Amino acid sequence: MRLRALSACVALLCLVTAAPAADLPNDAASKYESIVGQGTEYLIGAQAEDGSWSGYAGPAVTALAAEALMANGRTPSDPVVKKALAYVVGFAKPDGGVYGEGSNHRNYETCLAVMCLSRANKDGRYDALLKKADGFLKGLQWDDGEGHDASSLSYGGAGYGSHERPDLSNTGFFIEALKELGAGPDDPAMQRALQFVSRCQNLETEHNPTEFAAKVNDGGFYYTVAAGGSSQAGETPEGGLRSYGSMTYAGLKSMLFAGVDKDDPRVKAAYTWITKHYTLDENPGMGSSGQYYYYHIFAKALAAMGVEKLDASSGEHDWRVDLIEQLASTQRADGSWVNADERWMESDPNLVTAYSLMALSYAR
Repeated sequence: MRLRALSACVALLCLVTAAPAADLPNDAASKYESIVGQGTEYLIGAQAEDGSWSGYAGPAVTALAAEALMANGRTPSDPVVKKALAYVVGFAKPDGGVYGEGSNHRNYETCLAVMCLSRANKDGRYDALLKKADGFLKGLQWDDGEGHDASSLSYGGAGYGSHERPDLSNTGFFIEALKELGAGPDDPAMQRALQFVSRCQNLETEHNPTEFAAKVNDGGFYYTVAAGGSSQAGETPEGGLRSYGSMTYAGLKSMLFAGVDKDDPRVKAAYTWITKHYTLDENPGMGSSGQYYYYHIFAKALAAMGVEKLDASSGEHDWRVDLIEQLASTQRADGSWVNADERWMESDPNLVTAYSLMALSYAR
């Protein structure tokens, strides 16, 4: 254990992290470097001998952790990352997916693997695997192949195998993976996914003919419109599906990645919802549930939107500084992060530290 701890410390000293953005205040820049360094040190020390983090989750946590390390300066040839990449590749299946045996999370796992391996693919070493993964993911999408035409509220989405319905969280990862695989806004799979995303927004537009749109109509997003509709934040007395933070940022990110213009009413309405509910104290509408997943999507969406400072109902916010301050205040002594709320696996410090480091990579 001493040797492992020593090697982790040496590796930390050798780590070349990307420099924080020049416009970060000195205090925030210093905190950024400190917490990223400590979080990286934690992951190095927590890696299992087989290259995994939280191997019970198949390739998912390992792919996210390896991507987080690369997003913060480590290279694919780094010994820690190299072992993790080999572990992830070991889950590649003949059907093109990258997932654990018997998994009901094939979309999530394959999407995370795609994003990780794409980042490590500068030399084309994973081209063949990624091409097969592209076909696999498109085969999972709910479309004509599953007997759903454009009138179906499931059309275009991606989801879990067990729940037999698509949802916005899965579809958001699906869109991001397609983007990494080279799909543009005109790609048919991307367009189908955008149709599903638009129908999960509480906004009356020509893109959303559902019964739920007018019941809340606040521009936010909820979990799924399919199979009768569901929001993790619950329903309004009128039967509307409540908007909440992580899904609204997921919806915004997905629309932008699918090529929707920033002046589009859907994007503007989502951004307005965000300005009205801006906070890092919780996942708006969900309390502490999924709070670190929220930080990850929050940062990715605002970076994609090109937001520097945000005029919220609570005043002007430099979201990067706010994120750094929040994560600096919640980091544990060993460099990890963990959520006291165990929902959605956020009691796992490997997962939550990976979420946090990914979020911080957008604060540079």
